[in-house]
Amino acid sequence: MDARRERTPPTTSAHMKAKPPILPYSNSGAAYVEYDHAAIDVAGAIGTLIESAAPWAKVEHIGSTAIPGCAGKGIVDVMVMYPAHQLEATRAAVDGLGFQRQKTGHIFPDERPMRVGAIDHGGRRYRLHAHVIAMSSPEVQSLRRFRDMLRADPALRDAYQEKKRAILESGVREPSAYTQAKGEFITALMGDSARR
Repeated sequence: MDARRERTPPTTSAHMKAKPPILPYSNSGAAYVEYDHAAIDVAGAIGTLIESAAPWAKVEHIGSTAIPGCAGKGIVDVMVMYPAHQLEATRAAVDGLGFQRQKTGHIFPDERPMRVGAIDHGGRRYRLHAHVIAMSSPEVQSLRRFRDMLRADPALRDAYQEKKRAILESGVREPSAYTQAKGEFITALMGDSARR
């Protein structure tokens, strides 16, 4: 082989731009979806993915899919908790995985962002909401408390499901209006600090 000829480096995965694991989010109206046990596995996979990209962060499953037997919109919500002075790095790590900025619904500010995306699991596509929250924020405790109260009290869980079903049966489909309507239940239970 002529040593003067340029060698083309072998093509490896390191040379190719990796496809982000998080897929585009589909903005669809609020719908009532029965509880899906697989959501627990999806949340676990998302947590592992985010914590690998941001080792300083901790991820917890929240929302209806984190409450066994609780129907809802079928969106897997996680909170991505970061330590002091790590908001920018955490937001960049989440965005680097392919999560996107919101385009509809209650738009969260970049100081307390929520990113959206989707992932395929078990032959089904799951929509994702990643709430990026400071570890020291009172919101962390509020979200945990609401989740844990419904996990511990089946009657309360069922009342929450019924509220959501009634909202949708009334014709509400726009995500922001749905969130506001169900917020009345949450506020009555926990006060304004939990309303998200």
